[in-house]
Amino acid sequence: FLDNNLETAPIVSQEIIGPAQITFGASGSSKDILQEAKTLVERFNAGALSAPITQIHQRTVSPSAAEHALKSIVSAGAIGTLIVMFFMIAFYRLFGLFASVALIIYTALTLAVFKLVPITMTLAGVAGFILSVGMAVDANILIFERTREELKRGVARLAAIEEGFRRAWPSIRDSNVSTIITAVILYAFTSSFVKGFALALGIGVIISMFSAIFVTRSMLRVFTRDKTQ
Repeated sequence: FLDNNLETAPIVSQEIIGPAQITFGASGSSKDILQEAKTLVERFNAGALSAPITQIHQRTVSPSAAEHALKSIVSAGAIGTLIVMFFMIAFYRLFGLFASVALIIYTALTLAVFKLVPITMTLAGVAGFILSVGMAVDANILIFERTREELKRGVARLAAIEEGFRRAWPSIRDSNVSTIITAVILYAFTSSFVKGFALALGIGVIISMFSAIFVTRSMLRVFTRDKTQ
């Protein structure tokens, strides 16, 4: 149906469940409008489904259910972090205590950055944050294992700590840089909740590197100097 008094794009006048009417504006010659109509028909036919659609399952999720799921995953992340801290203290003793304090500082810094950016903490964002906590713990474990190897060789305590950080740094750098590159790719080429996951993971990993290299290292240096005086 061609309406010569309209200067608009094609208008779908009703739900298309059978014969329907689409209105075209007269923005050009009748030949152009006819070609436009034919093109629109071809697009409709190209997108037509040959098989019928049958509803198999339907589910309605209320906002309160999503809120409950978010609280559950936050609680699970907090409990998991506490268990990891307990393990580090039990296995590494004083080193583990320092790592736990550094992990608390890391968590506070990361949440502060999330507040400043700001980042909407969806389920995917919380998952990215928890994964970055694991990266922070992994960095501390690498440092402690390297330090223990130096102590077993009879190296002085302060020198062992410095050597442990030096030897662990290449592994920490490579793993974190690889994760950051992955997060950047996910953020650039995906959409929706995956972007939130990638952004939370990338920010968390960057802060975890700072926490492991500077916070844990500073505490160990201060403690070692106090013990040797």
